[in-house]
Amino acid sequence: MKNELFTIGPFTVYGYGLMIAVGVMAAWIAAEYRAKKMKMQNEQIFYLVIWCLLGGMAGSKLLFWITEWKEILEDPGFLLNTLTDGYVIYGGIIGGILAGWLYCRVKRLSFFAYFDLLAPSVALAQGFGRVGCLLAGCCYGMETGGALAITFHDSDFAPNNVPLVPTQIYSAVLDFLHFGILLFAARRKKADGQVAACYLIFYSIGRFILEFFRGDLIRGSVGILSTSQFISIFILAAGLVMLTVCRKGRPFRI
Repeated sequence: MKNELFTIGPFTVYGYGLMIAVGVMAAWIAAEYRAKKMKMQNEQIFYLVIWCLLGGMAGSKLLFWITEWKEILEDPGFLLNTLTDGYVIYGGIIGGILAGWLYCRVKRLSFFAYFDLLAPSVALAQGFGRVGCLLAGCCYGMETGGALAITFHDSDFAPNNVPLVPTQIYSAVLDFLHFGILLFAARRKKADGQVAACYLIFYSIGRFILEFFRGDLIRGSVGILSTSQFISIFILAAGLVMLTVCRKGRPFRI
């Protein structure tokens, strides 16, 4: 695991950033290919991806700052010091969804039809993102003596020379599996919103369980739950409501 992959002159290529870029490209290509196949307006996909990406970045940063509100109250300079690092994935998901909804409203597109289209791509991008986490050492697991432990030796995030639960690998595998499951669901959907609902349900359940094995709980908590587990409950509820409505053959609308 090495975050600084190589340097060319003054430029350094980081594993985390590279994997994020690969994930975004893979998501865009997959969504555009499927849009053409489904005879949707594929020329909208590039701009929709960009809107969702920007909304996701803003949302993930905002939620990170919300979880660190005590630190910000003690030192307002914390905001400027963390402009380029510190993100919360659930904030990215919520921000990306809101940005996608806004774009569809502006362009008068069916939001849930395009949410269904992009949902598998989001899971695919998240899988590559977790590979980036593995290279950087962030989002690490708790200390363990198990045979499947992973040990970092040069990480700026994870504790070095300590065997940890490989949560990044588990997350990546689940995300790529999620991508496949959502493609399967997309081929069998009966109403717009079903694939989006499946994305929310499966991701929230997987994230809730994986949080028990995370070792970076300094990210914040709500009672006995981590912040992400707390949010997962509401994301799961939203997904179940959507799926219940859609199973009756009616599209979900907002």
